[in-house]
Amino acid sequence: MPDRPRSVMLFAAGFGTRMGALTAERPKPMIEVAGRPLIDHALSLVRAHRPERIVANVHYRPDPLIRHLEGSEVIISHETPDILETGGGLRAALPHLGEGPVFTMNTDAVWSGPNPLDLLFDLWQPARMDALLLCVPRQNAIGHSGQGDFIVRGDAPARRGPGQIYTGLQILRTDLLHDIQNRAFSLNVLWDRMLTRNRLFAASYPGRWCDVGRPEGIALAEEMLGYRNV
Repeated sequence: MPDRPRSVMLFAAGFGTRMGALTAERPKPMIEVAGRPLIDHALSLVRAHRPERIVANVHYRPDPLIRHLEGSEVIISHETPDILETGGGLRAALPHLGEGPVFTMNTDAVWSGPNPLDLLFDLWQPARMDALLLCVPRQNAIGHSGQGDFIVRGDAPARRGPGQIYTGLQILRTDLLHDIQNRAFSLNVLWDRMLTRNRLFAASYPGRWCDVGRPEGIALAEEMLGYRNV
């Protein structure tokens, strides 16, 4: 089994309810930021890293996203009839992703800085880690409120608590998914098990990151990118 991630899972199945009317007829990854769908912002970073496989899951209003990805290298993992949450969705996509650890990446954020996949790949230590989460200091998290998700402790295992914001990007061992009985479940279930074993780690992103989970995040992301719609 390989110990380096060679595949990327893009989470694109959610309902996007916080986007209100913007997701009435389309999935959130198809909302445009700086003239491009959110999914394309994620794919630019993923393709620059050059993984062997890219998989995206779909569920809510999937047709526009499927048409957009048609003819590309992206493999579609359909979640039907029910949405499976992050953990269940990742487990369902494993036949497409192959063996070994994988990247998982949310598709509702925009980045400014070094390629975050390259950064995580260089920091991954499979002998010590079951997961390596990429976080960002609160002052560099645009459009996101809250006290933070994880305390990043250098070379030591991470801890939950007020600290840095989880960006939605990680490297994760997938074999532990098979120990969970529920069909639909959050990756938080898996993280909690890793935390008890001191095998969940987190790294800090040196650039800026914008959460585009709400309508106001679109303008904030475009400002961060220096985009001008003329």
